[in-house]
Amino acid sequence: MSLLERTESTSGARAPRRRATARGPVSKALALIAALLGVAVLTGCGGSSSGSVQTVDPKAFLTTASQPGTVVVDVRTPAEYAAGHIDGAVNIDVEASTFDAEVAKLDKNATYAVYCHSGRRSGLATDAMGKAGFTHVYNLSGGIADLASAGGQVVTS
Repeated sequence: MSLLERTESTSGARAPRRRATARGPVSKALALIAALLGVAVLTGCGGSSSGSVQTVDPKAFLTTASQPGTVVVDVRTPAEYAAGHIDGAVNIDVEASTFDAEVAKLDKNATYAVYCHSGRRSGLATDAMGKAGFTHVYNLSGGIADLASAGGQVVTS
């Protein structure tokens, strides 16, 4: 009779079972991965969590864009820009080979409000700008249609 069987038969109560734990190189690797992910989350690694980049809703974006000295940047393709863009925006295509060179020409201390079609490309652009040392960058949560719905003036000239 095992110890567990003797405990159950004498007390009528079931003894607590020990939880099985994984041991060996696989569990150590998983623990290391979990620890690294935890550190990455706690340190703000990735995304637009940098202090220099803020992701904002369309109303806040338009408020920021209307401030004197703010440069509005459309990071879509030239064809998309020509089809309709926010009045006063400059076009710097984030997917063009010239993106880094064009951004390097900008004043890193100026304020930038960056948008695209859906938010994916502006996220890429603002992450790159934050990593390049830009200090005041606003990324639109959403895209140009959201700006238009919030009252942004879309022009084609």
